Amino acid sequence: MIERFGVSLAAAAGLASALALAGCNETGGMPGPSAASPIAVSSFNLPPGAACTKEIGAYQNVTKSDLDTGNLEQKVYDQIQHELARAATACSAGNGGEAHSIVAASKSKHGYRA
Repeated sequence: MIERFGVSLAAAAGLASALALAGCNETGGMPGPSAASPIAVSSFNLPPGAACTKEIGAYQNVTKSDLDTGNLEQKVYDQIQHELARAATACSAGNGGEAHSIVAASKSKHGYRA
């Protein structure tokens, strides 16, 4: 039947192979620019045993877990890390109340229970 349309069997097989392989090509393009690395809160010298140290660490652990499980986007995680860096600066300066306020505001802003 293929010969009837003036196409040889070899040409038809070649065309079918080319079409099948064409479906394998991805044209997703280059990945976009990545966000700057968030500041690691662990790099701050937080007072051991202080309430602000525990609060910052707990919030950081929850957000890292949410990022790892896909429940939090990278850009939101990075914003939270920058907010936690501000809280860590306040905490390491002995301003636990200010650190608590920064963490509470961040939790409220991003939908975490304060």
